[in-house]
Amino acid sequence: MIKHASTSSPRFSPGTIGFLAAIVTVMIWTSFILIARVSADPARGGVLLPLDIAFCRIVGASLILLPWGAYLVRQDRLKGQPKAASWLGISPLSARITVTLGVFGGLLYALLAYSGFAYAPALHASVLLPGSLPLWTALLAWWLLQERITPMRALGLTLIVLGDVLVGGLSLLRAFDGGEVWAGDVMFMLGALCWACYSVLARRYGLDAVRATIAITTLACVTYLPTYTVLALTGVVQAHVFTAPWSDLVFQAMFQGWGSVVISGITFTQMIRHFGPVRSTMITALVPGLSALGAVLLLGEPLHWNLAVGLVLVTGGILFGVRKSTPFAIKKEATCAG
Repeated sequence: MIKHASTSSPRFSPGTIGFLAAIVTVMIWTSFILIARVSADPARGGVLLPLDIAFCRIVGASLILLPWGAYLVRQDRLKGQPKAASWLGISPLSARITVTLGVFGGLLYALLAYSGFAYAPALHASVLLPGSLPLWTALLAWWLLQERITPMRALGLTLIVLGDVLVGGLSLLRAFDGGEVWAGDVMFMLGALCWACYSVLARRYGLDAVRATIAITTLACVTYLPTYTVLALTGVVQAHVFTAPWSDLVFQAMFQGWGSVVISGITFTQMIRHFGPVRSTMITALVPGLSALGAVLLLGEPLHWNLAVGLVLVTGGILFGVRKSTPFAIKKEATCAG
């Protein structure tokens, strides 16, 4: 009797999926820092303003995610899901969760990060954006998820704080001399805080990666796009989005929207589902080093001693903190679709 081989295709294990998601996320985050700096810096030929780049980011992501969201909502309703489980027929999550996650992960993060690049160099973003993210995430996870901060993780967070102070602290001192770099550093830190809020909330609600990414894009689309369009056309805010070359607009929509939002948004949320929010943000230990190396080699930015030492401290802190902790008993939230 001959046994027929199974025709079902092999599936990747959760560990493999989490590992692949981490690789893609690190690659896109590293490129994001370098490209955003060049795009938002007029001295490097950038023709778009930070708010213009945010506009392109949201437009690009919306072209893919909003039709996807409408399809998921329609499928959910065919399965008997109540209308309260979605928002506007586009977001596959409830209005409350869509707005909560969208404010932090869809609006504030993009606006703060892009605005920061107009004042501070990519080297500062290399340390402060991915570097301070584990700090904020660990504190929020301790508060909201009751995750214990182990002694090893506490050491890692201490190193991160010291590295951030070395980088951002000196720029704050230069503010008294009329410098503006400190403003960018503060925006990077606040942007990391916003993304940490999104990360921890996504884990708390047990959200699917695709649905969470669609939700934050939905809120950004229905709020930011019409508001910015009106303000730009009436001259209330300065904008280049309607006069810039189409090639620049298409590139930003593709990389910032499709890459930074659609692809890395899904892969990052997938990391959270597998590794947890704290370990996921600490896996990005490669981002500061890779983006700093790119800023020096590709953008010609000087690597001052405080940046180099801060980079080493932050990267070391992330690596120390990536050790898995034993959380207290955590109440598992049901996946929120309504």
